[in-house]
Amino acid sequence: MWDQRYNEEGFAYGSDPNDFLKSEYFRIPQGGRVLCLAEGEGRNAVFLAKQGYAVTAIDQSSVGLEKAKNHAIENGVEISTIVADLANYDLGSEIWDGIVSISAHVPPGLRKKLHGQVVNSLNKGGVFILEAYTERHIEMDGIGGPPPSQKEMFMSLKELKSELNGLDFAFGAEVERNISEGKYHQGESAVVQIVACKGG
Repeated sequence: MWDQRYNEEGFAYGSDPNDFLKSEYFRIPQGGRVLCLAEGEGRNAVFLAKQGYAVTAIDQSSVGLEKAKNHAIENGVEISTIVADLANYDLGSEIWDGIVSISAHVPPGLRKKLHGQVVNSLNKGGVFILEAYTERHIEMDGIGGPPPSQKEMFMSLKELKSELNGLDFAFGAEVERNISEGKYHQGESAVVQIVACKGG
């Protein structure tokens, strides 16, 4: 599915960074190592690289990451890419200064495991930034997020606080906002947003 989507002309989710990330990225230690989860075509990774971070983008789609590398070149920056399924990838231990998860919807079992790895793999003082759709989005007019038949893939602030035990939440909220990111994220949407830090 993802190779097919990223094979389409243009950028499926636009070429500009996610609005929430754009407003909060400064919390990540300056010049640090950042991992972007399920990064697709690289819009967020390239933005962070332009801010001076050493960025690694991971995604299961080689097609998406090839576009990400080209997008980086066009913007005069470098990013590292890893083609891998998050179900089988080890994020490492205390190696990242920032981890970014924008609409990285996975089954709940994998999500809990992944978020446990996020806590372990952040350096002390590291920051996790996430935006994802909530189940409330099903009632909204906007396009995006998991299909209604996969309600378990949506996220909530309560679940995230449990799954990210070990991080201090600098910000966490479920909000409704207008999203304009390519043709697959558009309109009035319901999302959860968090910024969580690993204490030193």
